[in-house]
Amino acid sequence: MKRILLPIVALTIISTGACAKKSHDMSLQRNLKTFNALVKTLEENYVDSIRIDEAFKAASGAMLNTVDPYTEYYTADDRDALMKMTTGEYAGIGSYITEYDGYVCISQPIDGSPAARAGLMPGDRIVKVDTVAAAGLKSADVSRLLKGTPGTDVYIEVNRPYVADSLLSFTVTREKVGEKSVPYSGMVSPSTGYIRLNSYISNSAQEITSALDSLKKNPGFSRLILDLRGNGGGLVESAIDILGNFLPKGTQVLRTSGNGKERIYKTTHTPSFPDMPLAVLTDGGTASASEITAGALQDLDRAVLIGNRSFGKGLVQNIFPLPHDASLKVTVAKYYIPSGRLIQALDYSRRNPDGSVARTPDSLTNIYYTSRGREVRDGGGLQPDSVVKNNTYSDILYNLVTKNRIFDYANKYRATHPEGMPLDRFEIPDEVYADFTEFVIEGGMQYDTSFDALLKEIRKQADEQGYMTADNDSTLATLEKSLGSDLKRDLEFKKGEIKDYLAEEIATRYYGDAGRVAVEIRTDPVVEAAIGILESSQYDAILSKADDAKSKMKNEKRK
Repeated sequence: MKRILLPIVALTIISTGACAKKSHDMSLQRNLKTFNALVKTLEENYVDSIRIDEAFKAASGAMLNTVDPYTEYYTADDRDALMKMTTGEYAGIGSYITEYDGYVCISQPIDGSPAARAGLMPGDRIVKVDTVAAAGLKSADVSRLLKGTPGTDVYIEVNRPYVADSLLSFTVTREKVGEKSVPYSGMVSPSTGYIRLNSYISNSAQEITSALDSLKKNPGFSRLILDLRGNGGGLVESAIDILGNFLPKGTQVLRTSGNGKERIYKTTHTPSFPDMPLAVLTDGGTASASEITAGALQDLDRAVLIGNRSFGKGLVQNIFPLPHDASLKVTVAKYYIPSGRLIQALDYSRRNPDGSVARTPDSLTNIYYTSRGREVRDGGGLQPDSVVKNNTYSDILYNLVTKNRIFDYANKYRATHPEGMPLDRFEIPDEVYADFTEFVIEGGMQYDTSFDALLKEIRKQADEQGYMTADNDSTLATLEKSLGSDLKRDLEFKKGEIKDYLAEEIATRYYGDAGRVAVEIRTDPVVEAAIGILESSQYDAILSKADDAKSKMKNEKRK
């Protein structure tokens, strides 16, 4: 009887699958016809004209939102954004801009760009682009005016604060501008090198190689920190190339699977640093291709991960051309790092009734093993081998940054100090901080602390519940005076962290992004912890839990 039933069961399953596919195809065709009829009927009968391009973009966006946030539609007008995403290149003057006090201003020219060479500075308020007055325009509007065909000129008028002749004009020749993936590399101790990697674009692997070659010139260089914090990823191929610097040629570092297709990625070149002790820094902004790099190095016991849990993006996208120069970025696969684990934190195929997606709880994740038998888990990103918190902002520092007080003072300092301090000795003397304090106080910055909000809520609840007696009112008044916002007191109380951030901002006025990172990492607790681990027995202790045969067998079963 079993010999007869088994084929029938198999046939039933196959038939059910075929029916489901046919039903899906019929539903697709039916809905496409309905949508086409809907648009046609609306166009022919609506009382006013339909903004059809906007309507279609909204409709397509709404549909794609039911899939995942990484599947996106790009019109022909979005081509520059798409090119910048994949290559880091675009045609323009090469500057970040921001809206501030009714103007669009230069926030930071890209190092070596036409804007930087022409002399545009952070804080310059854009008054005119060619013949177009810029007052009241949005950043997107000004960006479109500044971009253009390489080799063409653009005339720019700016108002520069804190200088005598404040109205300045520049004629800048547009170029194909490429953003740097590596804003800074250098030695953070006599034996430990450091590289900050911000993105994975077409030139990232080459920039990493150049940074490593530069570090090799230091005779003591024998350990490396690769900082991937805040790195949202990019091209998978760049991640594979970068891994080739640290792993044997032919090492499998990634497997992707989707729509019945599977692809294996292996390193393709002989490593320059196959054995050098390596620490990789991660945080909640470490995602996608940067998680491929960090995850492969962790699974193969080639590096120690330090910092905080990564974002958890285990999905791969490809870009497909559409009619009329449009494009569609589509999630085509999930990726699995060497232990076999998928680190995707959100399952977009299983949504809550309200459409939201819940993060996979740690209790539902599965245990995998590194090549030496260390336990690691899938789902929810990469958990570091050593957890170290990043620096956090106090209320006063947060407000100084978001209200542009530090940005403004850095512009003032640069305008009145043409010669900056040497980068290796860049710090804020007490007399400069005293001048900054006076600058902020005279500006009359208003702000609330988290204590202000809490005390207001306590006072409100006490009033509503009838507990606001004279004694309680007096007690709350005392707390409000001692814990509430007090600009002069807070500027002194948080002097250390404010000076550190101010030094970073001023350093960019003289040394660009490299200056910011160089100053920032001097007081970075995660970098400090990484140096301590790399230069002690902790590094070997973390990676020494070995049971190769057992771990390989367990991982093989999971595959």
